[in-house]
Amino acid sequence: MTEESPYYSPFFGVMGAAAAMSFSALGAAYGTAKSGTGIAAMSVMRPELVMKSIIPVVMAGIIAIYGLVVGALIANGIKAGGEGGYTLFKGFADFGAGLSVGLSGLAAGFAIGIVGDAGVRGTAQQPRLFVGMILILIFAEVLGLYGLIVSLILITK
Repeated sequence: MTEESPYYSPFFGVMGAAAAMSFSALGAAYGTAKSGTGIAAMSVMRPELVMKSIIPVVMAGIIAIYGLVVGALIANGIKAGGEGGYTLFKGFADFGAGLSVGLSGLAAGFAIGIVGDAGVRGTAQQPRLFVGMILILIFAEVLGLYGLIVSLILITK
């Protein structure tokens, strides 16, 4: 244990890994649930569109994968306090990385859920809305990707 590597520095790395996985999983779960209710409501009128309308659920699931990747990278780099030089700076950087991907994944999951719900219901009534829905979903997904990029930059510091 040194002044730069106190015994509590891994706490922040562990909290970063936990934040990455839990917040991004919350966003993915909300996106899946909200889009799933839209698919269920839409499938009563147009059951042939169920497989086409599953895209928002898949995109919401990708958000959780972002959190899983960052959480695993953070957890892989954590060393016990004082061992191997896991500094306080590294702990804070890992904590920031976890929050970055987690909170952006939460926001992206909310956006995907709301757009997916309204989009599949609208597509059931007007099929020309499908392309617009996909474009909006892509822009919502990119929000989570931005958090992943910032997290990966922070992890490498």
